[in-house]
Amino acid sequence: MAKLVAERIEQARGETRLAAMRKRLGLSQRELAHRSGVSLRSIQMYEQRNKDINRAQACSVAALSRVLHCAMEDLLEVELGESAI
Repeated sequence: MAKLVAERIEQARGETRLAAMRKRLGLSQRELAHRSGVSLRSIQMYEQRNKDINRAQACSVAALSRVLHCAMEDLLEVELGESAI
């Protein structure tokens, strides 16, 4: 039951910031991986929320942000229950 609830919450959240930024530039996951040096599998897992981008190595997030022309913070996910300041 708990797993089902967690899956429903994830579905309601929509796509990740990483996926939105990548699509905005018209890049495939493979192209982003090639240009950034971050593995394709890591990008896939970040976008599926199977791997937490908020806990990624800073160098990986920096590489992704350089390719996506954004700040590193723009790729981080807001946790449920956190209040925006």
